[in-house]
Amino acid sequence: MDTTLVIMAAGIGSRYGGGIKQLEAVGPSGEIIMDYSVHDALEAGFNKVVFIIRKDLEKDFKEIIGNRIEKICPVAYAYQELTDLPDGFEKREARTKPWGTGQAVLSCRELVQDPFVVINADDYYGKEAFRKLRSYLLDTAGQKGLHFCMAGFVLKNTLSENGGVTRGLCQVDGEGFLTRVTETRNIVMARTGGSTGAAVLNPETGELTLVDENAYASMNMWGLTPEFLELLEPGFRRFLSDLDEEDNKTEYLLPVIMDGLIQQGQARVKLLPTRDQWFGVTYREDKQAVADSFKKLIEDGVYQSPLFGSEGNETDD
Repeated sequence: MDTTLVIMAAGIGSRYGGGIKQLEAVGPSGEIIMDYSVHDALEAGFNKVVFIIRKDLEKDFKEIIGNRIEKICPVAYAYQELTDLPDGFEKREARTKPWGTGQAVLSCRELVQDPFVVINADDYYGKEAFRKLRSYLLDTAGQKGLHFCMAGFVLKNTLSENGGVTRGLCQVDGEGFLTRVTETRNIVMARTGGSTGAAVLNPETGELTLVDENAYASMNMWGLTPEFLELLEPGFRRFLSDLDEEDNKTEYLLPVIMDGLIQQGQARVKLLPTRDQWFGVTYREDKQAVADSFKKLIEDGVYQSPLFGSEGNETDD
């Protein structure tokens, strides 16, 4: 069965200082994080890649990665735009950012007809998660009902030393199915009594609320089926209808959407734990640590350099 990798790469990257963090080189031969994700997905058996980008990034995006990946596997592009709204809704003049990860995945509704995994462009997930999610999607194909899955990362392994991050904090039942996903902002490393933990920072008061550092967190790595795409547009309509007219920041987010489906009993979502170490570029200061991590993985024989050999790392004139 065919399976598709969908990469969300339309983010503005405001916390990164306004730059296009998804396109920053972190590998010794100029690879970016997405290169490693594509490599791991193809190795796990995925056979198509859909990049979700903004139209204004298209030229740079294709020059830096898209044209190279097209030499290795089929590639398609979806465009997340502020104006891509259901009939009856118009773009808000004060709105400057896209409508969130739910709208991002909705933008590829005409391009995905097979089970798929969706990921962030600026996160490294490791090899194990791609294998596990694809295997689960194949094992549940044809079963009655909506069967989705999610890669679960231990929270303490997903924090940045350079500031707060947003994570979906997960609760599971005795069979490993998600019972709740709580989108939580400003999770930071908390050092108390000489040890390091995790806490939610209140930016207004500076107060820290400790959370379980060993809990599983969502890094927006979801295993989904085309039926999920059919749920997104009516959900987006409800989201827009309920949104306050003065609210130009709230986003239509995958963890929130998934939590709603779980609470309503519409879907079963299996949390698949991964032992791999996550790392990513949330802040500009994270880049060197990520580059050092890839260097170590290459030294350990996990990857070669250049990553795809000469063909996949050629640059166009």
